[in-house]
Amino acid sequence: MKLASVVTFVFLAMPFSAAAQPTVKLPRIGVLTGTVQPPSPRANALLAGLGEFGYVDGKTVVIEWRLSGGKMERLPDLAAELVRLNVDVIVAVDNPTIVAAQRVTKTTPIVMILASDPVGSRFVASLARPGGNITGLTVQSTELQGKSMQLLKEALPHVSRPAVLWDHSEPERYPLARSAQVAAEALGLRAQLMGAGSPAEIDNAFTAMARERTDAVIVHGSQTIFPNRVRIAELATKRRLPTMGWSADTVEAGFLMSYGPNFLDLHRRAGYYVAKILRGAKPSDMPVEQPTKFELVVNLKTAKALGLTIPPSVLLRADQVIE
Repeated sequence: MKLASVVTFVFLAMPFSAAAQPTVKLPRIGVLTGTVQPPSPRANALLAGLGEFGYVDGKTVVIEWRLSGGKMERLPDLAAELVRLNVDVIVAVDNPTIVAAQRVTKTTPIVMILASDPVGSRFVASLARPGGNITGLTVQSTELQGKSMQLLKEALPHVSRPAVLWDHSEPERYPLARSAQVAAEALGLRAQLMGAGSPAEIDNAFTAMARERTDAVIVHGSQTIFPNRVRIAELATKRRLPTMGWSADTVEAGFLMSYGPNFLDLHRRAGYYVAKILRGAKPSDMPVEQPTKFELVVNLKTAKALGLTIPPSVLLRADQVIE
């Protein structure tokens, strides 16, 4: 056979050989969030959790990240975009993203990570039997406020007028803010709610705290407040106000203390829910998990900057101390 004929034969045979190899369609995961994306620790924790079940972005699964950048008004469009992409599951990080996803689909599975009061927010019928297309994890934040306030009082016995800084642009967070206020009152403290839905309002809130003679700040996370945690720590230190945050990364940003579940563990655990759903499990049959481990973190550098001494009784219980 002549060389030209051989080349022609091989060339013509290639398409048929390729056609015999079926194209594998990778599962597609949508992540709806405010600012969390690789290489942030929380995003990496989610990727690690997926990796434990063999799901690696770009190899065995495709992950579509959609970030609001803290702009709540973008969430409905971002959620709708994920549905149009026909993702197999949506990971919704917190209450605003869960609401946005819930409004655009009743069929695409949704995995929550940091849901606050998912039953009261009507994300699920109950923790044991979600009953719809949503399941995942809850931080059950309202139940933590009493313990956080007790720790603050034990660490700083002089505190009497704490402020609760919360994001009023996310109305569903009001019960959490109110529960903190009630917990403070039970300890004989006079707590005042300070709403802030933008960076400018955060600055204004600290100006109001000075006027009200606030002597400590309990900060609640949100899509606006979390990205501004370093700024909040700076404002508080400038005004010599001790801060109580909700997660370890707030203390790493300069807060004095934090008490709450391990948020990295929650993001990692979300990988389990996604994997189960991709393998055929129904969200309605998967109970919502509550945190079982809570951590106290203390920043001694911030304490020193504020001229404070944290009692040994608190330091001995701390899971992490930043020096």
